[in-house]
Amino acid sequence: MSEFQLVMPKMGESIAEATIIRWTKNEGDQIAVDETVLEIATDKVDSEVPSPKAGVLVKKLFKDGDVVAVNAPIAIIALAGSATTAAPVAAPVSAPAPVVETAAVVEASIQTIKETVSSVGGNRFYSPLVLNIARTENISMAELETIPGSGAEGRVTKRDILEHVQNRGTAKPVAQPQTTAAPAVTAVAQPQTVAAPAANKPAVSVGGGDEIIEMDRMRKLIADHMVMSKHTSPHVTSFVEADVTNMVLWRDKAKKVYEKREGEKITFTPMFIECVVKAIKDYPMINVSIDGYNIIKKKNINVGMAAALPSGNLIVPVIKNADMMNLVGLTKTVNDLANRARANKLSPDDIQGGTFTVTNVGGFGNVMGTPIINQPQVAILATGSIKKKPAVLETPMGDVIAIRHMMFLSLSYDHRVVDGSLGGSFLRRIADYMEQWDVNREI
Repeated sequence: MSEFQLVMPKMGESIAEATIIRWTKNEGDQIAVDETVLEIATDKVDSEVPSPKAGVLVKKLFKDGDVVAVNAPIAIIALAGSATTAAPVAAPVSAPAPVVETAAVVEASIQTIKETVSSVGGNRFYSPLVLNIARTENISMAELETIPGSGAEGRVTKRDILEHVQNRGTAKPVAQPQTTAAPAVTAVAQPQTVAAPAANKPAVSVGGGDEIIEMDRMRKLIADHMVMSKHTSPHVTSFVEADVTNMVLWRDKAKKVYEKREGEKITFTPMFIECVVKAIKDYPMINVSIDGYNIIKKKNINVGMAAALPSGNLIVPVIKNADMMNLVGLTKTVNDLANRARANKLSPDDIQGGTFTVTNVGGFGNVMGTPIINQPQVAILATGSIKKKPAVLETPMGDVIAIRHMMFLSLSYDHRVVDGSLGGSFLRRIADYMEQWDVNREI
């Protein structure tokens, strides 16, 4: 009998695990080449997993809702033309031999897989994401073994370890026995730090008329990501007010020409992103990530644009190599990503690799905001709503008061590597590029 193990695909550079949403095939079902077998979810994108080979689904190795590490086997498929695939058609129902043989082989395969997807220095499986968090937070393997797991078969999930880190300051110290497995997690010695006391969770009272609504999967992931970001980065936010009158006048003049020529609208978003990219080139230390005490300076400028979905959730598709695009290219990419985001058609690669993020709080009528950094980036820009205001202008004939289009910009940045001088100068440079927009520019 010839078998094939379907594995959890790798769907991005930083994705270490995925959640099984739904199996589209049941055990015993025929599967064609490239036919979808199950649906999975990463941090924010849902995807389908097709089978690269035709055959029969012999065994599902995980259930709906299970979190599975990348490259781990998730199903066993008996290939087309093998004894197993022929059995359901040719063999009589009463013949038990093929069934027994198949069951024995399946059990052997499952046992092999269990040994492959094994625990790291303990009795439980730990995903690469959990191990990475443990390494970052100096959690030894002995301490990791004490964390209660809410996942399948008691596995420790991302939420479990983050809650443990948050409550670590109030918990009693755990005796650390001398084991040989500890270095697997604490490979790099870190300075001893004292964890800040974690605040007790407030008691929530529920009245008779109150409605309890469970978060959907995406909202849970967003909640975990936001808590993790605030725990990871000391946030500082700076503000400037920019005169974007030239941008408004130019867009009013160019939008009809552009829509007639290209068949789509031009919004302020690609214009803002162009100014951001220019400023990043002037201040490249904004375009970095942190790995322990190392600063990783990014070669590519990949700008994420936060987009609100009809469900109310948030997703951040990424414009790859934004510095290599002109305004038309940025506009087409922005429109494409925004349309596919609203239609839930983004691929996992569309939300990976961002080095800086822009979010438009002005789209909801807000004048400014204090955005949370999109890890592992170190800065995020929020653009407010554009308002007409009286402003003082300096002219050769003296100061005058004029009606101008004004907008607040706010930059949240990671104070571990971005000080006020860099963050403030970078933000001011973005505003300068906006104010210097050429009103006579060709589109």
